[in-house]
Amino acid sequence: MPTLVEKIWNQNRVATTPGGTDLVAIDRIFLHERTGAAALKSMAAAGRRVRDPARVFVGMDHIVDTRPGRTDQTLMPGGQGFISETRAAARAAGVRVFDVNDRDQGIVHVISPELGIVLPGITLVAPDSHSCTQGAFGALAWGIGSSEAEHAMVTGTLRLSRPRTMRIRLDGRLVPGVTAKDLALALLARFGAGGGAGHAVEYAGSAVAAMDMEARMTLCNMATEFAAFTGIIAPDEAAFAFLAGRRYAPQAFDSPYWQSLVSDADAASDAELSHDAAGVPPMVSWGTSPEHSIAIDAAIPHGPARAHDYIGLAPGTAIAGTPIDAAFIGSCTNSRLSDLRRAAALLQGRRIAPSIRKALVVPGSSAVKRAAEAEGLHHLFEAAGFEWRESGCSLCFYAGGEGFPAGARTISSTNRNFEGRQGPGIRTHIASPETVVASALAGVIADPRALAA
Repeated sequence: MPTLVEKIWNQNRVATTPGGTDLVAIDRIFLHERTGAAALKSMAAAGRRVRDPARVFVGMDHIVDTRPGRTDQTLMPGGQGFISETRAAARAAGVRVFDVNDRDQGIVHVISPELGIVLPGITLVAPDSHSCTQGAFGALAWGIGSSEAEHAMVTGTLRLSRPRTMRIRLDGRLVPGVTAKDLALALLARFGAGGGAGHAVEYAGSAVAAMDMEARMTLCNMATEFAAFTGIIAPDEAAFAFLAGRRYAPQAFDSPYWQSLVSDADAASDAELSHDAAGVPPMVSWGTSPEHSIAIDAAIPHGPARAHDYIGLAPGTAIAGTPIDAAFIGSCTNSRLSDLRRAAALLQGRRIAPSIRKALVVPGSSAVKRAAEAEGLHHLFEAAGFEWRESGCSLCFYAGGEGFPAGARTISSTNRNFEGRQGPGIRTHIASPETVVASALAGVIADPRALAA
């Protein structure tokens, strides 16, 4: 009997080629300004058109300036050209653009669910490896390259090898102060950054069922750090309720197909893993891969010498108490309203340490920013010493634009801690928004549970 992934794949498989790969129908395509112009301009130069413009969307998120009063100008050399060329090419192709100061602008993986573009059972692709975020809604969503995006826009299909399936069962409730981000890092620490290679990962179990949709998005977002083809969660009433009434979602949510989107009871995955969610503590990365993650109260293990050299921490050193210079809350992993609410709640009446040289909060979308401001969350962040920004990817990665102070050690709610990910020589420790706040307040990597005690 089929798994959830197999059901969606079979529903969208158009044909199997003589070489054994499948031709799969693509329901939604999302581009962004860093690579969108390349796909759109190549398509136009070849004299081709978008097969169905209603299925294609373009967001401005990766290199846009997030400082207040922004325009097309960016701190990335040549960045304005990326934005203006993508805008012009998208308009020429007749596809919807969520422009720099559009009310619906934001990180594509944040605004797609907000607008009901992602739906249960669909296939969705974007030239971004974190497209798997949207698997939280029971969609088969994955990252592609610009040439694949062009092919999908013109033909409505992609040729793919069917991934193997993996089911990760997560039971037990996360304890207070521990989040889906901590759970994702715990999985990476235990099973490795290559643990999901070649697989479409389905997350299941009581811990997943207890999560709200924004937590599920965080969990699925990190599937790409697991080297998985994608991450996915069977849609349930929580998913249907989240999407109901969204602009691009259908009015009726009683689709028999949607209700069938669950792995059959006797379905066998190619691989099965399990983990006790109840035993997960707050986690933080120590090295240069997300798999280099440990409990906040643990000592740094022996790892690759290059990772130790780059991060500047020796084996046996306690990670807690490590001085930090900067703090960042944002990214497609942890920039939604619930993330900002939890972080702001820990800041009431407190201020970041004087040693923190830069601290930013970058909402994941303009809608998230408006909602947070309506609740007064921005005042809490600003009073504590954080800068409050416009939405975008911002310092999740370094694209030659804005950066942290040279040589800074930063605590970040992002998804990657690679060498140079947040700027040349920047040493990044990834963690939950709560851990970012606790560390910014203390000036050292700190356990957020102490603030809630």
